[in-house]
Amino acid sequence: MDRFLLLALDRYWHNACLKCSCCQATLADIGSSCFTKGGMILCKNDYVRLFGTSGACSACGQMIPASEFVMRAQGNVYHLKCFTCVKCHNQLVPGDRYNLMNGSVLCEQDCIKMLKGTVSPAGVRKTKMRVNSAIKV
Repeated sequence: MDRFLLLALDRYWHNACLKCSCCQATLADIGSSCFTKGGMILCKNDYVRLFGTSGACSACGQMIPASEFVMRAQGNVYHLKCFTCVKCHNQLVPGDRYNLMNGSVLCEQDCIKMLKGTVSPAGVRKTKMRVNSAIKV
């Protein structure tokens, strides 16, 4: 029998039962705080990984509802419609290749045009896009 119970989401939990919904870590073992969103209980690392520190889109600064799909790049989170090339303004979709240069998203074609003759394309980070579903509120 546990000597203490933990309170999260207006419910009481045994130490061993309060776990992060993503990584299944026992929250009492990894710290004294937890985060909740969409009815899920998360450790700090998974909350920041899923929602960023503010829950705001890195491009437009507006909040991203938990029910929306998002695009992620190097720790930044974007609305789908905001994940666009800074040169041609085309929206990038899952499967498109893109490059991040100084924090700006460039489609592969514009990056190659921009770098032609100045820098080797091997020096540019190429990443395959992924779509991750956000957690419903």
